[in-house]
Amino acid sequence: MDGQVPTMRETRYSRFSDDQIRGARVRAVQSIERAFGLLEELAGEPAGITELARRIDLPTSTVARLLGTLEGVGAIERVTDGTGYRIGPTLVTLSSSVDPSQSLLAVAQPFMVELVDLVAEAVGISIPAGYDVHYVEQVDCAHPVQVRDWTGTSLPMHIVSAGLVVLAQWPDEAVDRYLSRRLERYTPDTVTSPDAVRKRLEQARTDGFIWTEEEFAEGINSVAAPLFGSGGVVVGSIHAHGPSYRFPDEAMRDVIAGQVVASAAAISSALGHGHET
Repeated sequence: MDGQVPTMRETRYSRFSDDQIRGARVRAVQSIERAFGLLEELAGEPAGITELARRIDLPTSTVARLLGTLEGVGAIERVTDGTGYRIGPTLVTLSSSVDPSQSLLAVAQPFMVELVDLVAEAVGISIPAGYDVHYVEQVDCAHPVQVRDWTGTSLPMHIVSAGLVVLAQWPDEAVDRYLSRRLERYTPDTVTSPDAVRKRLEQARTDGFIWTEEEFAEGINSVAAPLFGSGGVVVGSIHAHGPSYRFPDEAMRDVIAGQVVASAAAISSALGHGHET
């Protein structure tokens, strides 16, 4: 418009052609992609410039420039002996502010919906919280009579399938500490004998799942399988539960357990389990 003063941005870019501007934008995106590639490598283990250049197939000069920028903003830092780099305090601080259950739920949600369709009962996700298991999400089924939503509830690991499959992945010393405590009883069917719980954990490790029947609350049965993240660390569990009068149909018991295990494997794979180099 006549008489309008151009903005600083317009003045700065008026000296360049459209092709030059597009080229600059492409290079900026490329630099971001390369920087993330370096961060992914350093998340695995510290490394030096030459090793990183070899891994991501870039010139050492390019890698050195990107590392310098990342170090300047605290995303990485030099290791103590000065021979390489590792993830820095800025990224550590940012990652610590992320609720891990939200990342898990974002990955697990479509698999939960699919499992509800397969087993025709409610499906939930739980995460370990000390000696408890904490229910963080549930997808309900279409039955007019179904188990209430336990989201937000924390329960001792030994009384629910969702907790037992997590406990089964703990080191023996950690299991011993858990079982050295007084084990609460919620119903007449709650298993509270340490020796009996140990046998159940061994079976859960062998089978990849476990059933609990009216052990937390009378009238509720459930089956669960563990969820693993990158590095093989157990991060939670997925379970299906329903009223004991109909769940499970004994003819479908093994099929249902297999479907829960398959869903757990799919979620774990999406979380990076089994893709470690």
